[in-house]
Amino acid sequence: MPLTHRFAPAARFGFWLHLAALLAAAASAPPALASPASSAPQSAIAEVDINAPYVVIPKIPTGPKATVDHSKFKELQGPFKSGPEVTAACLSCHTEAAKQIKSTLHWKWEAVEQDSKRIVGKNKVMNNFCVSTPSNQQYCTGCHVGYGDAKSGEFVAFSKRPDTDVDCLVCHDQTGKYVKAPYQSGNPPTTPIEMPPGSGKFIEPIDLAVIAQHVGEPARANCGTCHFNGGGGDGVKHGDLDSSLINPPKSLDVHMAKDGLNFTCQTCHVTGGHEVSGSHYKLDAKHLGGQYVRGSQHNMGSAASCQSCHGDTPHKGNLAQELNMHTRNIACQTCHIPEFARGGVPTKMEWDYSKAGQRGPDGKPLVINDEHGHPTYLGIKGQFKLGEDVVPDYTWFNGAVKWMNIGENAVPNKDGVIAINQYGGSPTDGKSRIWPVKTMKGTQPYDPEMHRLLAIHNAGFDDAAYWHTMDWEKSIAAGMKEAGLEWSGKYEFIKTTTTWPITHMVAPKDKALNCAQCHANNGRLEKIDGIYIPGRSKDHQTWIETIGLGVAGLSLAGVMVHGGIRSFLWLRRRNKPGSKNH
Repeated sequence: MPLTHRFAPAARFGFWLHLAALLAAAASAPPALASPASSAPQSAIAEVDINAPYVVIPKIPTGPKATVDHSKFKELQGPFKSGPEVTAACLSCHTEAAKQIKSTLHWKWEAVEQDSKRIVGKNKVMNNFCVSTPSNQQYCTGCHVGYGDAKSGEFVAFSKRPDTDVDCLVCHDQTGKYVKAPYQSGNPPTTPIEMPPGSGKFIEPIDLAVIAQHVGEPARANCGTCHFNGGGGDGVKHGDLDSSLINPPKSLDVHMAKDGLNFTCQTCHVTGGHEVSGSHYKLDAKHLGGQYVRGSQHNMGSAASCQSCHGDTPHKGNLAQELNMHTRNIACQTCHIPEFARGGVPTKMEWDYSKAGQRGPDGKPLVINDEHGHPTYLGIKGQFKLGEDVVPDYTWFNGAVKWMNIGENAVPNKDGVIAINQYGGSPTDGKSRIWPVKTMKGTQPYDPEMHRLLAIHNAGFDDAAYWHTMDWEKSIAAGMKEAGLEWSGKYEFIKTTTTWPITHMVAPKDKALNCAQCHANNGRLEKIDGIYIPGRSKDHQTWIETIGLGVAGLSLAGVMVHGGIRSFLWLRRRNKPGSKNH
């Protein structure tokens, strides 16, 4: 079926006029945003064909890449009684590694907000998953590149910790056997640990010497140890990051698949001096300037964008001009990540703390699982809504994100919802593209008198830990005290949202969105303002288009009548006696 047959009849005329104007403009002007080839580094020109529809990355040779066998180092023979002992051995050769790590976001959990220049980061911001970090350090720091104090109430800030508290193994282990024990502040189990206390169940210790002798460059599984499990479980937080990406099929991610480009995380998140590029606190939402070598100074510490490799005019073939014009306003991810959570791992879309607190017939916190065994209700956490193959929401985005720090004033909007983070961007600022995002919906404790979201103490085995005793008043009191904030003593539950960019799980090009998925009534971009989308009813006034079609019809009729009269007169002259043709 031709594309325009899917549009409302009144829209077809406007569509073709618009398309003709676009094609004329594209033919008469150089491609927008394109950079001259001379601006690309010579090494980039040597390695990639900038005229190819997709950059061809040379396959990484198979076989060991390391130039050293760590199993031969006497410093690593062990035995080791703790993680810091391993780190001390590592630092005997890698003398500057710990200092480098301690200057990074991975260590400090702090970042500078792009526009406001405020200090934000995991230590500072609110969220609608586990809510707040300060009073839950023993649990949260299970995803930290350091070792902390496992005993409750004895946590020392990472900014005050020695170099030996840097965890080398969590990123460099190649055995797959390295783990951090829960509620142990990021420490691995070196002796049997009863978990939960009093359960009679034990976490067995691991052999740190064996792991230390088998280290190498981080693989996807190393990064995924934390990033796939953000928010409390596999795939919970981001939606486009989960364990299915450790060894994905090409249909899930063309860049990471072994039969695709076989990228590791650091192929795009280029790393130097342990500083990993890229962060959801700083995104390159509208990269300008064509291709460049990943890791060059051009991208100022941001992870490589799509344009880094593919340039500003990536499409080739019959529809190249039309498709390349879309890149002015639409992020590549919008078309090339049609859904997220596609790898069989559900992501959490809603988390309602107000429903928490129910116990089962056995007196233990109630657990309800769906038909696949995924929890949809936990007495200690509340009710969840999970999603797979989720169609993203879409928004104008310029890379700037405003976050709500713990304790800041929080006033709900007209719909009674508090936005914990807000994405900057508009159709007119010249810095924005339309991006796909995950909108996470929460319901969490709120102080109605002091007008702020409440920090809570969930994790632990003390009387104030909500996951242990399910007592909101004790949990809030402990959480606010640890955060150094006042609490009115009152709480209610309020709806919240957080927004997360979708930029992984890039589908093969034949699975990208087709035209009709946006150019239609109630299409993907129905809610996006500030842009004209042929085929979308909100961009058309039926009465105006009816008049336009009428005028066009009258014009056509006039041309036909005029042509008919001229033909009649010509035939009359031709047949007139005495004419040359008579």
